[in-house]
Amino acid sequence: MEQQDISTRHTSKKAKVRLAKRYAFERRFKMFGILAILISAAALMTLVYTIAVKVAGVFTENYIVLDVQYDEKIIDPSGERKTENFELSAFRKLVRTTLRENFSYVPGGRQAFPLYRLLSDAAILEVRKHIQANPELIGSTEKFPLLADDVTNLYLKGYYGTLEKLPSFGVAQPVGTSDTIEVFVQSNSLNVILQAKKDFMAKEIRRLNRQVRAQQRGIDEFNKRILAAETDQREQDIAKFKREVQTYTSRRDALQKEVSDLKLRIKALGGEAALNKDIASFFLKINGGMVKVNKISPDRIEGVVYRPLNSDAPAQEGQWELLVNSKPENDRKISDQQIAWIEKLKEQGKIKEIGNWRFLTANFSREAEQAGVWGAVAGSFWTMMITLLLAFPIGVTAAIYLEEFAPKNWFTNLIEVNINNLAAVPSIIFGLLGLAFVIGVMGVGRSTPLSGGIVLALMTLPTIIIAARAAIKAVPPSIREAALGIGASKNQAVFHHVLPLAMPGILTGTIIGMAQALGETAPLLMIGMNAFVVDTPTWFTDTATAMPVQIFLMADFPETAFQMKTSAAIIVLLLFLVVMNAVAIFLRQRFERKW
Repeated sequence: MEQQDISTRHTSKKAKVRLAKRYAFERRFKMFGILAILISAAALMTLVYTIAVKVAGVFTENYIVLDVQYDEKIIDPSGERKTENFELSAFRKLVRTTLRENFSYVPGGRQAFPLYRLLSDAAILEVRKHIQANPELIGSTEKFPLLADDVTNLYLKGYYGTLEKLPSFGVAQPVGTSDTIEVFVQSNSLNVILQAKKDFMAKEIRRLNRQVRAQQRGIDEFNKRILAAETDQREQDIAKFKREVQTYTSRRDALQKEVSDLKLRIKALGGEAALNKDIASFFLKINGGMVKVNKISPDRIEGVVYRPLNSDAPAQEGQWELLVNSKPENDRKISDQQIAWIEKLKEQGKIKEIGNWRFLTANFSREAEQAGVWGAVAGSFWTMMITLLLAFPIGVTAAIYLEEFAPKNWFTNLIEVNINNLAAVPSIIFGLLGLAFVIGVMGVGRSTPLSGGIVLALMTLPTIIIAARAAIKAVPPSIREAALGIGASKNQAVFHHVLPLAMPGILTGTIIGMAQALGETAPLLMIGMNAFVVDTPTWFTDTATAMPVQIFLMADFPETAFQMKTSAAIIVLLLFLVVMNAVAIFLRQRFERKW
């Protein structure tokens, strides 16, 4: 009977139910594991895609190629050819004069400043550097690529909208060629602009209605509070809540009046409509010029001439164009006038886009188009060198002593507990330690790789010690016993046999610690490595910044170009980390032993 029970133990109904539950649990666990992997992969792909989209335009930059006449009267009026005496103001005048020659209709003085802002200040520096290296060019004329400003660069890359062609029919008759003119059109082509105006006004009505509803919710809420206060006889609160109701009511009524006015304007929009900077920008290209549309009716345009017309002759169908930039002027940093100038340069073939090596070779700058990461890369390199040179030997030596030589007593136990606790201490605490001790007591200079490396080494030590102890402990005891059995001393057994076998694990811990240190920002900010540094550090004691800090500083700038360069700097930091890890992995494989 007992033998029968044993043979049927796994075939009974209860056993089958248990097996079914176990298999179902295993299937669910497998499904959850796959789901977790998919979610992680999706998060990673989202991160990579987001960074890649923002970085797409960083590694190219636009130049305005102009015929620059190196006028001796401007550059070197004395004729001495002493390049060290060439003044920057002379080259600023030279570059601006060259730009004005392409837009002779632009008035001088302050009115020309928007034109000058198409170019970066770096263009002036590059021209001076070029002439200082080649003074024999003075008096000649040369095509020279002038770096575009970051706003110009972003427009050319489509970040501030692009000009799109709208349907246009019939004959267009301009009245005038400059200043404010009218253009009569014998078709219904202009209805598209009227419709855009209506769409904008309808969008504004929806926005105002949302605000009306928000004010009404405030009124309802305070009315409820009034009822509650009346129940509790809180006279002071009742008066306060009634004032709030009056405030919300007056705001609601004012918003409702705006909505009513807009609805009336939409109904009356069959005639003339004025365009403002809150809706799409419309342009008319006719007779070689460009007109910014300010007023519109079904058959007439009134606007300001941004590029003078060659004549006021009628333009036949196909000889004039209606263009639109769907991004309103108030939503971008580039004006419609500047867009007209840039479009002329594009038509003349004077815009050139080339690879942006400047980002990788230049140092930090407050001008987005000039900003690079090389100084921060060099600062991170020297800081990591100090961190490695301090943390690795000290950490490994401490791990060897604690694991192989230290007696097991309350003191060593206290040390182990403190090491484990230090591994979990926030990095900002190490920054405070560096500020108080490394800089305050030791007198190490602020904002240098030496001070940064010491602080990061202190922060990384617990991680390296813990990982190194685990790697040493993982070496089989038989290795030690065999070494001691053939007459090796304790030191020889540890350093000749145990340590080489533990080195791959030690390097793994070092990789983790160094990777953590490479991305730390808080401790470096505490010791002043957030200073604005424009020079490349060449030694441990030079003033420097680091990649994480520069990324932090870039992200704090409001310009769109800096946001893009922040993403690019993150990629450079990741590549820095990949290179560092690759070297460590190579060394780990070289030390790897099998037993």
